[in-house]
Amino acid sequence: MALEKNYMNVPGTTIFDAEQSRLGYHLNQFCMSLMKAENRTRFKANERAYLDEWPMSEDQKLAVLARDLNRCIALGGNIYFLAKIGATDGRSFQQMAGSMTGMSEEDYRNMMVGGGRSADGNRYVGEDGDAQAHRQPQSRAGQKASA
Repeated sequence: MALEKNYMNVPGTTIFDAEQSRLGYHLNQFCMSLMKAENRTRFKANERAYLDEWPMSEDQKLAVLARDLNRCIALGGNIYFLAKIGATDGRSFQQMAGSMTGMSEEDYRNMMVGGGRSADGNRYVGEDGDAQAHRQPQSRAGQKASA
């Protein structure tokens, strides 16, 4: 019997739970491999060939190649593992997070310095806040993963 997941009702959020962990195991292991300089060199030399060494789904490989981090998360990626891709590309975590929200790095930084997104209208799916799926790039990734 599947567990009830009340947290699935958080707008614009994919919760990294046991199910997501199983789904993204090989994707996250690939990311961890990038901790070694020789693996980063091999990956940058021929990204597709390096990805093909991992038993990831084709969707996961395509998401990595496109650097579509929202899609990677929808396919089981954990942001702390995915950060290794950004580091390999010379991108900061702030740059990565900005790209995931559809904001520039500066706009994302200013939002976070200002206290982040308001919780008003963003506590449950269906409210009318700025983190609701219809206003976020994450919604497109989540819809593709569940389709």
